[in-house]
Amino acid sequence: MGNQKKIIHIDMDCFYAAVEMRDFPEYQNIPLAVGGDGPRSVLCTSNYQARQFGVRAAMPAIKAKQLCPNLKIVHGRMDVYKETSKHIREIFSRYTDLIEPLSLDEAYLDVTDATMCQGSATLIAEKIRADIFKELNLTASAGIAPNKFLAKIASDENKPNGQCVITPDKVANFVEQLSLKKIPGIGPKTFEKLNKHGYVTCADVRQSNIRALQNIVGKFANSLYLRSHGVDNRALEVSRQRKSLAIETTLAQDISTQDECKFVIDSLYQKLLTRLAPHSNREIIKQGVKLKFTDFNQTTVETQSHECQQALFLTLLSKAYSRANKRSIRLVGLTLGFADSPDESQQLSLSL
Repeated sequence: MGNQKKIIHIDMDCFYAAVEMRDFPEYQNIPLAVGGDGPRSVLCTSNYQARQFGVRAAMPAIKAKQLCPNLKIVHGRMDVYKETSKHIREIFSRYTDLIEPLSLDEAYLDVTDATMCQGSATLIAEKIRADIFKELNLTASAGIAPNKFLAKIASDENKPNGQCVITPDKVANFVEQLSLKKIPGIGPKTFEKLNKHGYVTCADVRQSNIRALQNIVGKFANSLYLRSHGVDNRALEVSRQRKSLAIETTLAQDISTQDECKFVIDSLYQKLLTRLAPHSNREIIKQGVKLKFTDFNQTTVETQSHECQQALFLTLLSKAYSRANKRSIRLVGLTLGFADSPDESQQLSLSL
């Protein structure tokens, strides 16, 4: 094999909640969540004490309180998180220039040609985590692997404050035993569908073929087949000029009303603002809403926009939802498009 890539995925541990616990010691040993506490509010994140009660990100605050009556919910301090994230990014840049930030609290690093720590990706990840802890008093987890897909899964293996290394010779073994529900893009519904056809782990997919998978997951079959073989050839998107920003969620259960979609959009909108924070210097030129239906077909509605407006997403949702034709919805997504150059915003035609 040629030059084997070395990719690190760094993921801060319950980032917003960890910052709050660091700055306010009285929050340290109690179940804590960051988000709004109104009747329609959703949580951005929660600490590990709260997670033991089943409290999760994007969960309605009301439900979280039912699961954990002693839950303390605090409002986020985005300026502090942004500042902290900037410091974390600066730490990354000491080790490599090839950084793809995914949000304020996670990023991919390509250290294939890094010379520090004798070029060892494992040692670089350990060093980065130690720097973050020493300078910011926060913990991070890391996954080290030959590609992005495996690095992201690995970073979740030993959370919190741990790391997992998948060396090239261990890829086949690691992937074989991997549950399909850990593959990004496979929500509970799809996992259930695959289970019914006898697919539980990547090993099951490897014994099958793309055509058989297409009958179950449509266009996703090709990607699923490759991932099940541990293959992911995506390079890091290190260009500062990313064209768009997107966030989506595959729902645990299909939904069938526009009101339910609105609730999901409320939750996604908060997360989108988090992801937008590192790109605050970019000019927004469009917004879009994507719905994927129960038959795996999808629709996207976009329109011109110069700022990230929650109300506009809801208008676009009405248009997208009108195409459901009695189909229920399995995925909801929001997108923002950025201008490349000053004159691009003049060229975009209205597509609503």
